[in-house]
Amino acid sequence: MSVNTKNSTRKPPRKFGAAKTKNRDSKRQSMLSTRRIGPFRYDLREILEKSTLDPSVQSSFLASLIAKASRTSIKDAKIYAKDFVSEEGLTEEEYSRISRLLDRYSKYR
Repeated sequence: MSVNTKNSTRKPPRKFGAAKTKNRDSKRQSMLSTRRIGPFRYDLREILEKSTLDPSVQSSFLASLIAKASRTSIKDAKIYAKDFVSEEGLTEEEYSRISRLLDRYSKYR
């Protein structure tokens, strides 16, 4: 008896084609490096402990800044930090230190 291969239930072998090319329609942006969030958080806490920012606001500011920097972009995180610059919030010097810190821990993604 011969076996009909066209009507068999055996699956054909998988075909592995060429790798898909990455579509770079979106521009790469500077974002917080996800591998370095721990050291970034530590350095940012040092800046905030010495700042004039209200201690009850510091933890939410820290979390929001990290979220914006790692999910949106460093540029948006800097804008968010600039909103806190005032007499009762951050000073210009503290803002510039945070801005340099963001630049140091950034990566293009």
